Amino acid sequence: MEKNVALVLSSGGPRGFAYIGAIEELLSRGYRIASVAGCSVGSLIGGVYAAGGLENFKEWLYSLDNLRMLRLLDLSISKSYLMKGERLMATIRRVVPEVNIEDMSIPYVAVAADLYSGEQVVFREGPLYDAIRASISIPSMLRPVKWKGRVLVDGGIVNTLPLDLVERTPGDILVAFDVNEIDRTSVSSFMRGKIAEDNYISIIDRCFSIANHIIARQDAQLCPPDVLVKMPLDEYTSIMDYVKGEEIAEKGRTLMAEALDRYEAQSSSSGSGR
Repeated sequence: MEKNVALVLSSGGPRGFAYIGAIEELLSRGYRIASVAGCSVGSLIGGVYAAGGLENFKEWLYSLDNLRMLRLLDLSISKSYLMKGERLMATIRRVVPEVNIEDMSIPYVAVAADLYSGEQVVFREGPLYDAIRASISIPSMLRPVKWKGRVLVDGGIVNTLPLDLVERTPGDILVAFDVNEIDRTSVSSFMRGKIAEDNYISIIDRCFSIANHIIARQDAQLCPPDVLVKMPLDEYTSIMDYVKGEEIAEKGRTLMAEALDRYEAQSSSSGSGR
């Protein structure tokens, strides 16, 4: 008997490629992903999976090297963002064709944020890549998206781990993967050396990441998942880590396997005690 999963994927840059391995681990164990909600990179991986294109996306991602990745970066002369993001989205559309969210077989939700009002903007219908592009608009990095009179940026600033938005079905299992965990014991002098305090981009990125960590933690407290997988924030932080898709996916597979082992053992123990 298949066990339905409502899957929630956080923001988190290249660490989000861990979701590929996590999804594959769920499926290999007989779980059925019945719905997906994602933020930023979570909206990307969750979206291409819900559209039935994860295998094609994975094949493309694993083929990236430094040169191919650099060719995706359409740098901008704007004072407010570094990249336009058009080249990246055009490439992904060729790998996984556009589809309307409401036409996908798996219910899907992506979240972005209104730059001016601070409201979260939830995508449940319309073109998939409009939703993804808005959700991944990291402030100062990617150009904000103009949509229906709003200016949208990365949803991570309002709802990093959108547990409250995923569609639920009776008896399903709520599974969340958060790649923004900060382990205070690991924030050593080594990590402090990696974060250049005199580099404004590093400082902005770190502050944004800390906010993601705090919001994700609050999200999990307000809507506790049955299975919560965590990956350290300080792993895979460089832009050059975007070419490590296969390695990161394997890390995600391992983390999901460990979390499911704990959940299944606990469920078995609870069942035998009745």
